[in-house]
Amino acid sequence: MNSRIWLLFLCFVCLQAGAGQSERILKIYHDSDYSNHRASADAMKIGLMAALSEVNNQIQGYKLVVVEKDHRGNSNRSFLNMRQFLKDPDAIAILGGLHSPPYIKYRNFINENGILLLVPWAAGGPITRYPSADNWVFRLSIDDTKAGYKLVAHAKQTLKCKSMHALLENTPWGKSNHKTILSAAGKEDALKVTWFNWNTQFNSARIIVRDIVNSDADCILFVGNAIEGSHFVNAMASIAEPSRLPIVSHWGITGGNFLSSTKEALQQGVVLHFIQSCFSLRHYQQQPQARKAVASARAIFPKLTKHIEILPAPTGFVHSYDLGKLLLAAMSNITLSGDIKQMRLTLRNALENIAMPVSGLIKTYQAPFSMWTEETPDAHEALGLEDFCLAQYANDGGVTLLSEPKQEAP
Repeated sequence: MNSRIWLLFLCFVCLQAGAGQSERILKIYHDSDYSNHRASADAMKIGLMAALSEVNNQIQGYKLVVVEKDHRGNSNRSFLNMRQFLKDPDAIAILGGLHSPPYIKYRNFINENGILLLVPWAAGGPITRYPSADNWVFRLSIDDTKAGYKLVAHAKQTLKCKSMHALLENTPWGKSNHKTILSAAGKEDALKVTWFNWNTQFNSARIIVRDIVNSDADCILFVGNAIEGSHFVNAMASIAEPSRLPIVSHWGITGGNFLSSTKEALQQGVVLHFIQSCFSLRHYQQQPQARKAVASARAIFPKLTKHIEILPAPTGFVHSYDLGKLLLAAMSNITLSGDIKQMRLTLRNALENIAMPVSGLIKTYQAPFSMWTEETPDAHEALGLEDFCLAQYANDGGVTLLSEPKQEAP
């Protein structure tokens, strides 16, 4: 009788141990603005979850879980999410969001504390350029050390602009773009600049636009997000058509409800072109990897992705999907063991040493990351200038790529 009880006890212990192992999880925090720019936050979440679902959200006995962390566009809230991440024994990485300021402001904290940050949107140049080999930030997105060259090349070569006027958000993000645009424009071009603040409203935007139109400018280079961007586009629509100027924009405008707020203005003929990576969901059926990604997304979010060709903030989906594929490739090259700090470090090193090609939506990635040095400032950038295109909104709300001249940064 005692032996039977002992045997039952051993079976119970084994079952409990097995259950405990099957329930091990690794969390990926999504630090993003789910309040004011939900379109971009949802698109990024869908893209990452689609990539993870292709391995059944499982790797080496761990369940991969995406956790929404809404920072509401506030850098201090983002900082609180980072601190919570460091205390979470199951949190392996953070997927960043749309806004650059949190990751510029707290860049030292991120790297000094070993926060593995994967960036599928925020484009601020300094984010990935922490001056140390112990660099914990990896980006697959537009890079503002290069974006200005593409904006200026498009304005000059495609739109034939001779007097560009920069309209820039007065934040570290806007200022980093200012440096690049100035360099791209060249010393011979006296580039005029107007700075605007967050929460600029329509009446203020209309005054600013009117002043630029009444100057000698023949096009506007815009750096801002969806909320303010919609006011400036609608303000341009209020100008009589012969005097309107084309707007060449950073892709920050695509992160919120921009299109629904500006659809009428665009239909009235306001010319708006914006930078993004060289892939459009409108053409997903032409690429096997894209068909697979869309099928994975639809299996998880059937309502949100029913008309994925016109998914709001589509590049959020594209970048997060590709970044998710790179994350899985790095995870497959290591043994996930030890405490969470050791796992984060091992994974960080693995991201710098992805040897096998990884098929994504934008391209097939060949060694996308490497160890950061001052001589290789792009070591933690998965995309280069050759991966950036200009695009515009189609009448149905989808994004159409424009033919682009190649432009190399110096």
